[in-house]
Amino acid sequence: MELKLLNEQGQASATLQASDVLFGREYNEALIHQVVVAYMANARSGNRAQKGRDEVSHTTHKPWRQKGTGRARSGMSSSPIWRGGGRAFPNSPDENFSHKLNRKMYRAGVAAILSQLARDGRLSVVEGFSVEAPKTKLLAQKLKGMGFESVLVITDSFDENLYLSSRNLPNVLILEVSEADPVSLVRFPNVLVTKGAVAKMEEMWQ
Repeated sequence: MELKLLNEQGQASATLQASDVLFGREYNEALIHQVVVAYMANARSGNRAQKGRDEVSHTTHKPWRQKGTGRARSGMSSSPIWRGGGRAFPNSPDENFSHKLNRKMYRAGVAAILSQLARDGRLSVVEGFSVEAPKTKLLAQKLKGMGFESVLVITDSFDENLYLSSRNLPNVLILEVSEADPVSLVRFPNVLVTKGAVAKMEEMWQ
């Protein structure tokens, strides 16, 4: 699979021969959906909690007598149909939202995403990507000069200047190869990968 190699001006200057296993895989919508849903579900903390009718603060006194009032009978104010009553099926704070996903499926899903990005022309490779100082303005100007407004940049190593420069840009995310995830790959319209990161991707996800 050939990936377009961009220069500093964002123009395709050459091509890079990449692995067909990682960048030439067929599109599998069902697998990609499963990988993305599982990743998002496994990120949930599951610490939400609601009170049942035995946990809410209430009195056990019967609100009114059983008969003769013309109203529906009621036993106590903790009933789920009452305002301030307990929930019928409350959420538990130790609820488990995790999905089981095999490592082989995860790698195949990521490869399918990268392959589709490459086919759509949304994935580009650059020789190196850095800024001289931790300035948001410098990074914004660099990306604008390359023709990117919203982009995910995947680097082969941590660059503090890049990280600090990108924090105030809502449509820019800088990640290392080890931190790249399927949700970010799907969310951004453009993905910019350094040449060294491509080699690491082939080593990790093939």
